[in-house]
Amino acid sequence: MKKTMITASIIGAAVGFNTYAYTVYSSDESALDIGGRIEPRFNVSDANEVDENGNANGNSSFNDISRARLHFDGVTKVNDNLSVFGFYEAEMTSDSSDIENRYMYAGFDTNFGAFSYGKQDSSQVILTDFTDIMETFGGSAADIIEGNQDKRENNFVYMLEMPVGLTVTLNYVAADEKDNDTAGGSVLYESPIGLDFGVGYVSGDQRTGVGLASVEVDQYDVALSYTFSDFYIGALYVAGEVDNVDVDGYEIALAYDINDVIFRYVFNYRDSDNASHDVDYNAVEGVYNVTDNFVGYAGYEFNRLDGKQNDDQMQAGVRYKF
Repeated sequence: MKKTMITASIIGAAVGFNTYAYTVYSSDESALDIGGRIEPRFNVSDANEVDENGNANGNSSFNDISRARLHFDGVTKVNDNLSVFGFYEAEMTSDSSDIENRYMYAGFDTNFGAFSYGKQDSSQVILTDFTDIMETFGGSAADIIEGNQDKRENNFVYMLEMPVGLTVTLNYVAADEKDNDTAGGSVLYESPIGLDFGVGYVSGDQRTGVGLASVEVDQYDVALSYTFSDFYIGALYVAGEVDNVDVDGYEIALAYDINDVIFRYVFNYRDSDNASHDVDYNAVEGVYNVTDNFVGYAGYEFNRLDGKQNDDQMQAGVRYKF
C-alpha cells in the first residue's frame, strides 16, 4: 500500500521496512531494530525470451526473481534536542552471490528537521509512493530522470515534519561522475480527512552513458491521494525534459481491502518524441495476508506497447517478513 514517512529519523526508508522488525536492544537513550524479508517469487512472460531490442537471448519465458533482504535500523538520543540515527539494508537474489547495498545512510534529527547523508531516496519518492503501491508492477512512469529515483548514492537529505501535516524534503545528489549532480525538493500535505496532496521539482545534469557528455534534465511531480475506510485512490502527474526532449506521463492507483484480501489496480503512462521513454500498461493484483508477516500475491500486467520485449507478464510470490 501507500508508503509514507512516519518519522524524520527514517529518511529514505518506507514504513514497510519496520512494521515487523525485532528490537534487539532498547534503552531510554538507544534502540536497534533488525528486520528483513524472504521472498520467493517468479515472473512469466515471452518478454523474458528477448533482450531490450527484441532479439532472442536463449532464455525461457519463466524467470525466477526470488530475493531476500536484511536491514538494521538504529537511533540514539543525545539530549532533548538531538538524536542520531543510521539505517542499512542489503538484498540478495537467488541468481547471484553478490550483495546489493539498497540503503546505507546516517544522520541526526533536531527540533529543526533531520539531516542525513548516504544512499537513500530522493526528495520526490515521498510523492511517487502515492501510486507505487503494488507487490508486483507499477511505478514505471514516475521517474523521467535519475534524480527523481529512490536509492540515490551520495545523497544529502533534509526533512522537516510540521504539526500541521506538512512535510518538506530537500535533497542534493553529489554524483561520483563529473557533471552528473541533481537537486530537488518536495512539499507534502496530509489532511486529517484522508486527502493528501504534494508537489515536487528536481533538476540538474545527467550522463547519457559511459564516457558520454551530460545533458540538462528536470522534472515536476504532482501527487494526490484519498483514503476512505478500506478504499484508496492515488494519482501522480509527471512532466520534464531530457536533453531538450519533453516527456510527460501519469500514474493512477486503486486499492480495496476486504478483510485479509487486497485488490489493486494501476495504470502507468508516459509519452515523448523519443520512444525509449514510453510507458503504457494496466496491471491488476491480488494479495492475501495469511498472517501479519506472511503474504501471498499474484499480478498481471497488460502492456499496450508494441514489440515482443513489451509482452504481457504475470508475476507471483510469497513473502515472509521478520
